[in-house]
Amino acid sequence: MKDEARKYLFDISEAITHIDLHLGGTRDFVLFSRNLTIQRAVERELEIIGEAMSRLLKLPNPVTVSHARQIVNLRNRVIHAYDAVDLVTIWGVINKSLPLLADEVQALLNLPD
Repeated sequence: MKDEARKYLFDISEAITHIDLHLGGTRDFVLFSRNLTIQRAVERELEIIGEAMSRLLKLPNPVTVSHARQIVNLRNRVIHAYDAVDLVTIWGVINKSLPLLADEVQALLNLPD
């Protein structure tokens, strides 16, 4: 795997870790829904994940990541349709999609060069 691809995968992994830090290591939707600072921090990390995925897809021989296009689409929605961001959707991504993405990215990072 090229260093550039590894960098983008590392950025995705770090952003996922940061989301967990922003949430204080807990999964409490009430707290999340009432705290605009946490919401915005999580949205920023999702933007980073989506941008890194977009750049990863543009590499000559991109690594394969499940749901890569949907990840980029979420980033675009958070950035360009900020007024249509649904907290329930974001919460679903946090709890259902990010753990799977974290596992997949970690497995790719663990591959030998």
